[in-house]
Amino acid sequence: MAIESSVERERAIAQKIPGEKSAMPMLALLAGWVIPGAGHLLIGKYVRGVLLFVSILGMYLVGLHLAGKIYLPNTGDVLDMLGFAGQAGMGLLYVLARAFSWGATSSVNTLADYGTKFLICTGLLNLIAAVDAHSLANGRKAS
Repeated sequence: MAIESSVERERAIAQKIPGEKSAMPMLALLAGWVIPGAGHLLIGKYVRGVLLFVSILGMYLVGLHLAGKIYLPNTGDVLDMLGFAGQAGMGLLYVLARAFSWGATSSVNTLADYGTKFLICTGLLNLIAAVDAHSLANGRKAS
């Protein structure tokens, strides 16, 4: 009896406390935003991290292939600002698209409009994945 209770105490002490101050949750959030799936890889959720990377990269490539528009930060139009906010969630993928002039400067047909929506959803999905990695690293969410 006494041995079992001491083992249970050891397990309780060793478990992470939700909301515990650590750099790991913030690092998982930032890594997950910059590189899709990296936050999950950092906390040991390898399958989830690879699936997120493949899914987000696939949506990104489809959006570029359909000549989706890459929004600029300051155009003044409300819808363009919202599009930029969605695409900014892509992290490094957005930086690559801007640096190499990938994507279109405007939507010229229906397929390009779908491509733009793919790119916006890519950014939003990446943000959701980064917040998920943060919650898992913080202990607020069970795997």
